[in-house]
Amino acid sequence: MVESLNMDGQSWLCPTELDRSRVVDASDRVRVIRLVGSIAIGVALLASLPWVGWWTLPIFVLTALNFANVERRIYTSAHPERVSATAVVITLLLLTVGVAVYKGSANPFLPWIILPAAMIAARFRPQVVIAGVVLTVICVLIATVGVHTATALKDPVPLFAALALLISVVTIVRALQTAELHHRSEAILDPLTGLLNRNALAPRFIELSMQARLSNQPVCLLLCDVDNFKKINDEHGHDCGDAVLRDIAYALRKQLRSFELIYRLGGEEFLVVLPGMDRTGAHEIAERLREAIEQAMPMGIAVTVSLGLSGGCGEQVDYDVLFKAADEALYEAKRGGRNRVAGVDLPEAAAA
Repeated sequence: MVESLNMDGQSWLCPTELDRSRVVDASDRVRVIRLVGSIAIGVALLASLPWVGWWTLPIFVLTALNFANVERRIYTSAHPERVSATAVVITLLLLTVGVAVYKGSANPFLPWIILPAAMIAARFRPQVVIAGVVLTVICVLIATVGVHTATALKDPVPLFAALALLISVVTIVRALQTAELHHRSEAILDPLTGLLNRNALAPRFIELSMQARLSNQPVCLLLCDVDNFKKINDEHGHDCGDAVLRDIAYALRKQLRSFELIYRLGGEEFLVVLPGMDRTGAHEIAERLREAIEQAMPMGIAVTVSLGLSGGCGEQVDYDVLFKAADEALYEAKRGGRNRVAGVDLPEAAAA
């Protein structure tokens, strides 16, 4: 089995696929805002040169280059959350150096040091936000009290104001993001099973295909369908059928690692996306999923699933092509007697 760079387990920054997609989506939404803010800061620094000196320019240039690197890497990196978090921390450290070099708490640009924490609040889960706030407070204290102790003690009001502004801004951003995340969850999460749905699949697969083409890595799809599900609904009722789907979704998810993605497409159909996985490894996973459902007995009912497998590598990683092949393989599994795995090779993709 071949595993690409994003296959090394869970990330503390983004332990779930929903957390990870939030980071990427936030970058999309704030791109223009970040550009406008950077221009405003640049103009303010240039206008302030006669009073504060040239020291601000290198810091601004380094910060701009830092964010340019984010734009270049976040959509192709195996770990976009790490790219984003690293850029934010670098920005915080650059601002900390700027405050420490020039007057500490008397630095007129001290309030800007809260901006990285606001960026974290717009992208990450609460635990990461808290860590970002703590790190920001430590940096503020080092740059002010630690380096310019006499200035900070003589007039601590700017320091108090900066810390209060930090908490206020992060709280406001977090409240807005919580509301946004609630609406986003309703849009991309299947309410019955809690799995991601088709709305979440499309943007994620675009990223995976870009990564596969850049690294010439494989991606496999497993299209999973519950055998004779209509019979379960007819004999046991739709409430029981819904409970069976919930149990099946749970059983499937338990068999998958964090980087092996599962989506409910609708009805009794599920799709597993396996980035960095070759056909041999994907077939092993498919058999594991099939056996898990066969042994699960959801709601005390004997249930089986059929799976269609397809895979491509590099330029062959196209969702429509792979899905069509997996769908054909699924029909082959159904025709072959159900409760089995079937695969269809793409042209020139048998080794993928």
